[in-house]
Amino acid sequence: MSFLKWLYPGMKFKRWFVLFAFGVMTASVGFALVFNYKYLDIIEEGIFKAVYYWRGSYNYTITTIAGIIIVLLGATLMLIAIRYVIRSVIMALVPNKSEKLVDIIYEKRKLGKGPNVVVIGGGHGLSVLLRGMKTVTSNVTAIVTVADDGGSSGRLREDLGILPPGDLRNCLVALADTEPLMEKLFQYRFEGKGALAGHSFGNLFIAAMHEVTGDMETALQKSSKVLAVKGNVLPASKESVRLDAIMEDGTVVEGESRIPEAHKRIKRVKLFPEKVPAVNAALEAIKNADAIILGPGSLYTSVMPNLLVDGIADALIKSKAIKIYICNVMTQSGETDNYTASMHVKAILDHAGRGAVDYALVNGREISDEMKEYYKKEDAYPVVIDEDAINALGVGFVKADMIDETDVIRHNPDKLAKSVMHMIYSLNHDD
Repeated sequence: MSFLKWLYPGMKFKRWFVLFAFGVMTASVGFALVFNYKYLDIIEEGIFKAVYYWRGSYNYTITTIAGIIIVLLGATLMLIAIRYVIRSVIMALVPNKSEKLVDIIYEKRKLGKGPNVVVIGGGHGLSVLLRGMKTVTSNVTAIVTVADDGGSSGRLREDLGILPPGDLRNCLVALADTEPLMEKLFQYRFEGKGALAGHSFGNLFIAAMHEVTGDMETALQKSSKVLAVKGNVLPASKESVRLDAIMEDGTVVEGESRIPEAHKRIKRVKLFPEKVPAVNAALEAIKNADAIILGPGSLYTSVMPNLLVDGIADALIKSKAIKIYICNVMTQSGETDNYTASMHVKAILDHAGRGAVDYALVNGREISDEMKEYYKKEDAYPVVIDEDAINALGVGFVKADMIDETDVIRHNPDKLAKSVMHMIYSLNHDD
């Protein structure tokens, strides 16, 4: 029964119910003293007559039993009264959620005790992970890349001179506790051939909020209130940056969206300008984290740009939190062709420094032959888990089933969150 959830551990309800009950009993004793117990005598005499008439005899233990029944009845009435008093208040404040009051309170109490988790990345993979993490802890901070220069985000960045809002929008929606219609609204993309074509409503909303507040970090805070976000979404930096890639043949590709299109092996990526300060709140979140998650997502264009922002890699290395890299399941054409799991990890260590990763979370589920053939057409292949090479980097690894196979291979939010939480609670970072 959902009614009994009021008595669950951690609800912080029982103590006030006991205090309320104590107050009622104290008032009852006071009334009894005022009226010289005459009403108690009337009740006891009525019980005596009823029992004697029914059974033809009377046992004084019946008075005790009757007292217990009356106490339980009184307690039930107090619970019902408290419930409806609280419900009346909630209906005035958030009428659409009044029916789920006890579930909302229980969820917030439970999730509020979850670990402080910082997730660093961008793209679709980051939002997938956040959808799962918000179900296990409300203490989540997403640090999101600001190097995106394609699509709607790229156009708004160029036209308005703001940070690209696309990845930030996806993270807000992923962490949101909103009605389905609000989520559809933020993800809605305008069609047609006009100036709005291709823009998502959420991107325009964030852009407008930025214009109103004058600051992207503040704009995200205000947007979070609209969407009832569980956690925080932060840009890695407030500065406008460009992601460049230095290829193994020495050529330089400028722009995040152009890097995969070059189809050359990447030696290193860098930001332009190279020195851009991190958002202070992001550095503080890393410092206070119990766990820091990198990925999942495009290695060089989603995860890596965050680590190149001044201060983030240093804060990551200094942090005592457990640091987990979620390795991609498939290679990405033009970015990680023929990469093994250890090569993904090594690329992060080469850019951020030793100590940036403690464990790699890798896919332990076999990819079907049908999916392999499908991805082969896109020059993408399952990432080989070279266990010895991962360990040789000083990094541990955990294999887990964290994907779903439908028409494509996707990370499963709930499986990801479950695997991450298992690692947080079971792996001793000091070992």
